Amino acid sequence: MTSRRRTGICLLWALAPAVLPCGTVAAQELSPEKQATLETVEALSWDIRRMSETLWEYSETALLEDRSAEFLAQLVEREGFTVERGVAGMPTAFIASYGTGRPIIGILAEYDALPGVGNAAVPRRSPRDDGVTSGQGCGHNLFGAGSVAAAVALRRVMQARGLEGTIRLYGTPAEETVVGKVYMAKAGVFDDLDAALEWHPSLETGTRNQPGRAMNNFTVEFFGQAAHASSDPWNGRSALDAVELLNHGVNMMREHIKPTARIHYVMPSAGEAPNVVPAYAKVWYYARDVDRESVAQHYNWILEIAEGAALATRTTHKVTLVTGVHETLLNRPLQEAVQRNLELVGAPDFAEEDQDFARELQRFLEIEERGLDLEIKPLADGPEPPSGGSTDVAEVSYITPTVGFTVTTAAAGVPWHSWATSASHGTTGAVRGAFVAAKVLALTGMDLLTDATLLERARTFFEQQRGGQPYESPIPVDQPPPLPKRDLGR
Repeated sequence: MTSRRRTGICLLWALAPAVLPCGTVAAQELSPEKQATLETVEALSWDIRRMSETLWEYSETALLEDRSAEFLAQLVEREGFTVERGVAGMPTAFIASYGTGRPIIGILAEYDALPGVGNAAVPRRSPRDDGVTSGQGCGHNLFGAGSVAAAVALRRVMQARGLEGTIRLYGTPAEETVVGKVYMAKAGVFDDLDAALEWHPSLETGTRNQPGRAMNNFTVEFFGQAAHASSDPWNGRSALDAVELLNHGVNMMREHIKPTARIHYVMPSAGEAPNVVPAYAKVWYYARDVDRESVAQHYNWILEIAEGAALATRTTHKVTLVTGVHETLLNRPLQEAVQRNLELVGAPDFAEEDQDFARELQRFLEIEERGLDLEIKPLADGPEPPSGGSTDVAEVSYITPTVGFTVTTAAAGVPWHSWATSASHGTTGAVRGAFVAAKVLALTGMDLLTDATLLERARTFFEQQRGGQPYESPIPVDQPPPLPKRDLGR
């Protein structure tokens, strides 16, 4: 697929034939409701492709997803959902609702891209023809498309069969900066859900079975005094020295923390010219570990190092906690339901041209030419060790029973969050993954709408995990979302 501009965002929700056969449903007896759900998703296959393509072309970064959010909001609005925009103080967050009463089932949709990883949809390093430098290196174009299609399919079946309950599609921006759902959770928009569903593009297909890592995302700014770096450096107080002392102290700290921790940083500001003592410098940190308690310990230690760095350099400093998340709470009854539906639908049925693209990409990257993974991972008997990064889905999991899964959308072994995955997620093969995801989300949503026992077991499991403790946001109650400055000429 090549990048091409569009003049509008109109998408026809027609009952088009299924043009992307992306998974073979196993032969087994289904309820009439689930059979209708599968058929409805099949009818939306072309629309899933068009949504995926459009979001890939837009590739808008965190909290600047204006066209992406409005594109999806208008689609579901025309489909009969009631849409609330600008949720939780974020212009690109929305909630689309259909139905009345309980159960209330939430489906999460993401659509933000990553800066600097844009690439044409080709298996080699090549900039996009339209000059867009951001890219869908995490596949959120597919995430948004699959989730929207699942919500639409459920709405159609609910209306046709007179089913009670409420479907809520949450347009959640800024997952890449771990912001959107954190501030939505703080605003209470998930509080009345009976369950929440999500999925994510990946290098493999399977039910999420590891909790990821809790995390604090924060900046430390130092303020000193400028001076001529050669003529009178004694009159200066270097904010950059303070940043370097902080970073050095944290790197010494690494020896004395458990290997489950992950601490990384960049320096967005480190001075303007070598002959000027920097009066201002800024460092941006992520501190992660397997639970909130460990993250809090690391965070407080780093704050003490920052205070020491300021004292040593006779500067002042300011700490800003941008966002924070818990580790994800897994819900076994929901995991088992998703696994059943994954095995029912099957892994993406990739075409030979999809495998050719994947192998050519692997060849370019000089890694093993294994193509796209075709297996469904079995669900282990218990949770697997934490791996990967952090996600704001974790905040939802602390409020209501939540489950997620992954579907293969990119070639095995390619680096994630890279130009290679941005290229992959602009292809028809990747859309086959979104199609599988839409089916599994919709089938699991129908299970929750029609099986009160499943909901009860999921809620019981959740309550046992939480021990009756109310959700507490990692960020201050009165802190607004970190909205970026906007180009008013856009």
